[in-house]
Amino acid sequence: MIRREFITLLGGAAAWPLAVHAQQSGKLPTIGFLGAVTASFQKPWVDAFAQRLRERGWIEGRSITIDYRWGEGRPERFAEIAAEFVRLKVDVIVTSGTPPVLAAKQATTVIPIVFAAAGDPVGTGLVSSLARPGGNVTGLSNQLSDLGAKKLELLSEAVPGLRHLAIMWNVANPFTELEMGEVRTAAHTLGLELTSLEIRQAEDIAPAFETLKAQTQALYVVYDPVVGTSRVRINTLALGARLPTVHGLRDCVEAGGLMSYAPNVPDMFRRAADHVDKILRGTKPADIPVEQPTRFDLVINLTTAKALRITMPPTLLARADEVID
Repeated sequence: MIRREFITLLGGAAAWPLAVHAQQSGKLPTIGFLGAVTASFQKPWVDAFAQRLRERGWIEGRSITIDYRWGEGRPERFAEIAAEFVRLKVDVIVTSGTPPVLAAKQATTVIPIVFAAAGDPVGTGLVSSLARPGGNVTGLSNQLSDLGAKKLELLSEAVPGLRHLAIMWNVANPFTELEMGEVRTAAHTLGLELTSLEIRQAEDIAPAFETLKAQTQALYVVYDPVVGTSRVRINTLALGARLPTVHGLRDCVEAGGLMSYAPNVPDMFRRAADHVDKILRGTKPADIPVEQPTRFDLVINLTTAKALRITMPPTLLARADEVID
């Protein structure tokens, strides 16, 4: 063997401690995938994640194992799944959304945790800083707390004369409280009167709608796993109340919401796969900076607009990345 080949092999061996350790123990490296919602809801995200892993050389069933578990938007399931992954001694935990990441972080300080999307990870205590996360957690910030004002502006374009706005948010999710604060500030700037609809679980949604004031003209929905699993119910109730909605996720618009402006989540899961690749090759999560989204999509559902008898401004439609009709 020539010297150059030997050095290459030596460097490769040093870069694969998790993978080599797993192989020596007789098993493939294992990713514990904690899905916050359901398999059907998150399929586009999972597909993007798995595809990027394949591009990086990690083939499911051949060079890596992925154990999928689904939280179905229930916080108690997040803790159960995280504890199960710790018992299984997975090599990396992958998840998204502040509550599931917090559950994983509380379950282990040893197993690396990669979040594909989490709101304000510094403010919610997931990491020490974006540049130097510290600990065993890293991933991608979805910056949704920075988008509240933008979503209100877009909603105001779609609903001329908007003055009375309701906002639905999960008070049990620490991130939604941060976004709620920003929306309050933006609403004050725009001269909007705000009504808060507080939920903790899916069963709270219908009663929350019953508290709406008669003059409410639109609904701002703060996305979280409870909202994700209840998106059809929320949009159905909103249509019944003749309320246009603005969401923090494309999938909620596909389920009947009027519009959303948010980071492209499949792209974030692809980038999360890059983080996993680095960790399996030996990089510590503490040394992988938290990244921020680079792709944002404005999605408009024209079918919903027609049902609400809203004529979307041509200038707004022209700026849309996707129009569902």
